[in-house]
Amino acid sequence: MARQIPLAPSAPWFRLELEEADWSEEKAQDLVHWYGQMLLIRRFEEKLLDLEKAGLIHGPAHASIGQEAGAVGAMSALDTHDKINGTHRAHHQVLLKLLNPSVPGGFDIRKDAFTPGMDDAIYRFMAEIMGLTPGYCGGRGGSMHMRFAGAGVVGTSAIVGGNPPHAAGYALADKMLGRDHISVAFFGDGAAQNGASYEAMNIAAAQNLPVIFFIENNLYGVATHISDVTRETRLSSRGAMLGIAAIECDGMDVVAVHRAMVEARRIIRETGGPVVVEALCYRHFHQSGSRTGSDFGYRTKEEEASWRERDPITLAEARLVALGLLSAEQLAHIDALVSDRVASAAARLTEPVPGGNALRIPHGLWPDPATRDHGILGNLSELACKRMLDHGDMRPDAMEKVKFVTAASETLAAAMARDPRIIVMGEDAHQMRGGVSGFTKGALERWPERVLPMSIAENGFTGVALGAALNGLRPIVEIMFGDFCFTAADQVANGVGKVRHMFGDGFPVPIVLRVRISPHTGYGSQHSGDPSALFGMFPGWRIVTPSNAFDYIGLMNSALACDDPVVVFEHTELYQKEFDVPIGDREFCIPFGSARIVRPGSACTVLATSVMVQNAVKAAEEAGVDAEVIDLRNIDHHGIDWALIGHSIDKTGRVVIAEQTARSLSMGGTWAAEIQERFFDCLDHEILRVTGGLAAPTVSAALNRAALATVADVRDTLLRIAEK
Repeated sequence: MARQIPLAPSAPWFRLELEEADWSEEKAQDLVHWYGQMLLIRRFEEKLLDLEKAGLIHGPAHASIGQEAGAVGAMSALDTHDKINGTHRAHHQVLLKLLNPSVPGGFDIRKDAFTPGMDDAIYRFMAEIMGLTPGYCGGRGGSMHMRFAGAGVVGTSAIVGGNPPHAAGYALADKMLGRDHISVAFFGDGAAQNGASYEAMNIAAAQNLPVIFFIENNLYGVATHISDVTRETRLSSRGAMLGIAAIECDGMDVVAVHRAMVEARRIIRETGGPVVVEALCYRHFHQSGSRTGSDFGYRTKEEEASWRERDPITLAEARLVALGLLSAEQLAHIDALVSDRVASAAARLTEPVPGGNALRIPHGLWPDPATRDHGILGNLSELACKRMLDHGDMRPDAMEKVKFVTAASETLAAAMARDPRIIVMGEDAHQMRGGVSGFTKGALERWPERVLPMSIAENGFTGVALGAALNGLRPIVEIMFGDFCFTAADQVANGVGKVRHMFGDGFPVPIVLRVRISPHTGYGSQHSGDPSALFGMFPGWRIVTPSNAFDYIGLMNSALACDDPVVVFEHTELYQKEFDVPIGDREFCIPFGSARIVRPGSACTVLATSVMVQNAVKAAEEAGVDAEVIDLRNIDHHGIDWALIGHSIDKTGRVVIAEQTARSLSMGGTWAAEIQERFFDCLDHEILRVTGGLAAPTVSAALNRAALATVADVRDTLLRIAEK
């Protein structure tokens, strides 16, 4: 007869229950300090809501009022070098992480004044939320996006589920660089249902990363109760089912959260990590602003009242008084002190409107509108000292024939020998003697521990790579097929593509994406696309498209030395072809922003990318048209070589843009518009574009070939433009 054998998770999963007596086991000064921090958060956010009502905060104010114990309990177990990130509702966590480095040892809120550093943290954080220049990000981040690496705030994310992969990345960097720190991702019940959060937990577990996934379960995602969107409402189960130690605790009790975090650190110390902590809590107000959920009808007044009876500050006051640690006079003193420091910060950021009682923001505190696009990318000064080569610098007797894929593998191995911070992440990257393309062959022979296998979770591991890049590593992420970039689109766009500008610049984001393009192989509509246009929409990316092994070596080395995010598109049609490269040299760079004339001519200018470069040269020969063919190499907004292109157009007066991809994914329309704006007076003919069809390639060989632009398409276009 069949038997049913109960199964249990392989990792510990438990609820941490405390009694009132447990409070007496903590140091008295700690208990008082934690109470003062909770009250500071409360008064800070109440002031924010007042400022919002007065029209002095542009955008939302997601208050954490009611959830202070989770932040204070968590921060009590962290030091300055530990990293955190949060979500759109992160005031409580971020304020303390910014403040704590300036709190003197032995600080006693019952009798000590705030230091200038503590006051400055309150002032600068409030300024950031108000969108003002004194803010930590110069006002660009506001309430939902905050970064100050000096205090361990590596970057919050307003995208639900966007931040857990980053925290796993911070932990990956700390682990690989030998730093004894932990990272904490704070997110809510809504994000616990998100795929990126699951992917981040799974990757962290597979890699044994020192990261805590701290779930603030306040029961509601905006207005939707957790029971409406998941059957298993015990969210700590998400960790247990992935082999991660998981702890549930009372998020309204600061000591309970403190104990859970101390236990999480112990588990990480003994096992390497990760750990999930679920704090059961409740936000007193609606998703944003100062109205209650019952005002909108999704919560009852009775439910709200029952949770307010368990308010973490009220609970702490009662217990501290019962323990004889605070008197009514001392409670009033602490309240007056924190209220005064918050009011002082607000006063520095506002002024009375002349002739009235209203407040306004002083004009001098606003960011200069002229700086709106500053800091999207760096200035490439890090490449100034690199050894640059290009085709024209080489003698024929100094060259050797090498396959594209071999040059790629040798270039990676040479780069990893130079820089121990370079790692490789990707699906199957550690298998098949070099992954699916052979790229990691040389790396696996020498540094297998720096080639990390990833689950089939592009969004998750791209986010992990971003976090690692923000914390000291220089990751290379392999995307197996171009279409898979769209499964990573959140991290490509909202993460990597915006992080530098959003947080006010001044820090590197050294991540390289290798994207394989295989439109000709018969893999069909979901494996044959060229997603260049996706990256082109977000100016926080540099985009390169090498058309030969020489350019691949130089452009990849520049990408690996660059402090900006770079995506390198590799066309698999090139992999087994041989090209001339410098004998034994895999360490030179090619400067970004430099296109190359592959075929000089005077009849027209052909702007081509990737495999279309040689297709355009062949088409010109077949058509007998004296076309000047330019290999763009860099195709991002910042890297197009308009000087070279303009000189060519001035000579020819005619332009053809040649791309192999579907017209719907083509970037040529953007380039054509730019050419019209820049060089209209030089044009003697409308700009012609060569692309594939509208739809993605399908499996049928005949339809696959028909979907892509060919030599014949370029030839016919050259004949057409040369007729007039």
